[in-house]
Amino acid sequence: MKWTVPNILTLLRLVAAPGLAIMFLYFSRPYADWFALILFVSAAITDWFDGYLARSWGQETKMGAMLDPIADKAMVVIALMILVGYAAEHWTPWLVLPATVILFREVFVSGLREFLGDTAGTLKVTALAKWKTTAQMIAIATLFSQGIFEHYLVMSSFGMDQALVDQIMLGEVSDEFGLRWKYEGMIWTSRLGLWLLWIAAALTLITGADYMRKALPHLKETR
Repeated sequence: MKWTVPNILTLLRLVAAPGLAIMFLYFSRPYADWFALILFVSAAITDWFDGYLARSWGQETKMGAMLDPIADKAMVVIALMILVGYAAEHWTPWLVLPATVILFREVFVSGLREFLGDTAGTLKVTALAKWKTTAQMIAIATLFSQGIFEHYLVMSSFGMDQALVDQIMLGEVSDEFGLRWKYEGMIWTSRLGLWLLWIAAALTLITGADYMRKALPHLKETR
């Protein structure tokens, strides 16, 4: 493997993927959410930089071309696993269904590429697939942010009874701990994250179907 800057960035992103889960193993929330968000956003930024630098500096390599999509998939799959796992206490199909679509597509396309072997080059990454990845990254980062707002809201309202919380939310009692803006932040990051995740899931289905269409000629039985 050539130790070019783009390849090093890709490798760091691949190593960072399981680091998302490790954050929740060693740190309590919301600190784990903060660290995971920073790690995920940093990885997403390097995803753009390593490709840009590889093209600009003429340092595109076979190893980089192989590791780049693996690192992307690892980040997305592990992040979705964490989000769905920590949402289990208030399970919602609005999160689980698009996550399932995305995970299924990644497994399906990876299996398709493996089956095609030397002809897998026909399944080149399209512009729409890049938009799909961008939507996934922004959606996941936003949903990690939702966890941060939620836990600061819980910490700020600790020890208050529900009647007092309701009065603060209605503006009847002074909001000394910023409950309202934390609540609004939690609600809007949750909504925006879910909308973006559904958009990503739709793009995932479209690109998956496109890859299947391109692969069909290579799947026909020959006598």
